[in-house]
Amino acid sequence: MTTRERFQRMYEHKKADRVPIIDSPWEGTLSRWRREGMPEDADWREFFGVDKVECIGVDISPRYPKKVLEETDRYVIATSEWGVTMKHLKEEDSTPEFLDFQVTTPERWEEAKARMKPDESRVNWEYLKKNYDRWRAEGSWIQANFWFGFDVTHSWMAGTETVLIAMLEEPEWVQDMFNTYLDSCIALFDMIWDAGYRFDEIYWPDDMGYKGTPFFSNEMYRELLKPVHTRAVQWAHNKGIRAHLHSCGDIMPLIPDLVETGIDALNPLEVKAGMDSLKLKREYGDRLVLHGGINAVLWDKEEEIIAEIRRLLPVLKENGGYIFSSDHSIPNNVPLENFRRIVAEVKESGKY
Repeated sequence: MTTRERFQRMYEHKKADRVPIIDSPWEGTLSRWRREGMPEDADWREFFGVDKVECIGVDISPRYPKKVLEETDRYVIATSEWGVTMKHLKEEDSTPEFLDFQVTTPERWEEAKARMKPDESRVNWEYLKKNYDRWRAEGSWIQANFWFGFDVTHSWMAGTETVLIAMLEEPEWVQDMFNTYLDSCIALFDMIWDAGYRFDEIYWPDDMGYKGTPFFSNEMYRELLKPVHTRAVQWAHNKGIRAHLHSCGDIMPLIPDLVETGIDALNPLEVKAGMDSLKLKREYGDRLVLHGGINAVLWDKEEEIIAEIRRLLPVLKENGGYIFSSDHSIPNNVPLENFRRIVAEVKESGKY
């Protein structure tokens, strides 16, 4: 079966030849695998014989000027197209430090919003022309990468503290940001769709939790975020495609409301934060495709990760509805041979 056929079967909650296998290795992980024998020019997915998901992205940012403010042999401090000042370490795998935010008031937001008008220059048409026919010929699953909601607002534009306070004290401002991002995504992906490029699902990151708890209450989710999520799902379903949400952290309390939005799939089921994939399978496995839920902390411990796969996969794959991956991404402490054995085990334990 092709990747696309496997995904379609999972979304139909039916059996396939095996569960799909996808993931996101860090740059340092790919470098390590090359040192350990993977050819320099290899597509790691082809090298390991796993599934291919291809992504279409768009630019919804305010397009603020990007400037380097300081550079040393260890880091670069620069402003982003979102108006955020960040410190980037010059290591292969690192997370930027967010130092300052430009959009911290409703007035500043209005200035940013005026810079976010959708137009065709925000789509990489050459990339689509070059790759789309090959993706379809290879039977890849194609995602439209949306970006809207709490995650992009607090982490990339206004700051966590500002947004959480605003959700309580200035909800209309926050709702306008959430909806503007979604409106921009819809407008741009409508252009892509109308140009004849088809995608199989929308996928968006909206991290709503951290260890042991969501960032906000169910009531606040229902008031501010749920209507935006629901609108995105309805847009996708009206096009006959799927809606796939990525939300890191422990969002177990939000699951009933998330299911009510109509989402088709949930990722990454972060074990170390408190997510319980077996409970989700028991309670929502007939309605929700589960993607992930395999603790990345164990992936460098060969026997432990194989035992974990053998414990979870027979349950998670029941009646379709499961996509195999780590509960976030593949860190750079995972040897090539570990991952090779993981793939072999999933192909065995995950077959139907």
